[in-house]
Amino acid sequence: MTQTTAAPPSGQVLEHVATASDLTRSYGHGDGTVAALRGVSAAFARGQFTAIMGPSGSGKSTFLHCMAGLDTVTSGSVVIGGVDITTLSRTRLTRLRRDRLGFVFQSFNLLPMLTAEENIRLTGRLGGRRADREWFDTIVDALGLRGRLSHRPAEMSGGQQQRVAVARALLTRPEVLFADEPTGNLDSRAGAEVLGFLRTAVDTYRQTVVMVTHDPVAAAYADRVLFLADGRIVTELGDPTIDGVHALMRRMEG
Repeated sequence: MTQTTAAPPSGQVLEHVATASDLTRSYGHGDGTVAALRGVSAAFARGQFTAIMGPSGSGKSTFLHCMAGLDTVTSGSVVIGGVDITTLSRTRLTRLRRDRLGFVFQSFNLLPMLTAEENIRLTGRLGGRRADREWFDTIVDALGLRGRLSHRPAEMSGGQQQRVAVARALLTRPEVLFADEPTGNLDSRAGAEVLGFLRTAVDTYRQTVVMVTHDPVAAAYADRVLFLADGRIVTELGDPTIDGVHALMRRMEG
């Protein structure tokens, strides 16, 4: 399959904030060993939105979790902001995830006893840092959460809860925001709102976003799509469209 790589605008030099080099991840031992990743290498630039796609069992979520330090690698390296996270102790890795990475998952992972504002500020407070008020206001207003700050999760819709999760992930200005099926529990309208803001965060604030999705509509918000199969990156699509993603998926499945 021919690989297509998105090129930066003329004269623009990409600043890679996260790289994976020859990642492998195996589970089990002996005859029962399962190879989830088989030598995956990729780089992610500042201000770039990357979607990761592939059939069930392709290794896409494992790849994201290894990049984010949520799973250990069998071999290879992951460098984020100049730090090889595969060499860090558990304590230092936990601190790096808290201070320099953002996470949005399919489940919203909000604490039910806290208000929206308290949930948004939670990560910073755990790290002993006071959030910049201007940045907090920018995120809250951009996500349309101003009228929901005093509400608890049970008083909000799924889309509102996911927007709170996105605000929490962005409040610390992370090196990379990792999103694993962030619209999986949302209807199409709420999903479009969340994806639209992720796109805005990339274009306006130069946020780096790496998102796993199975949805061609979601993937079309990205600057490029990496396709995995059998634990390997098999191709890349730049400037994706819904039809283009659909067509490539059909070719892969055929």
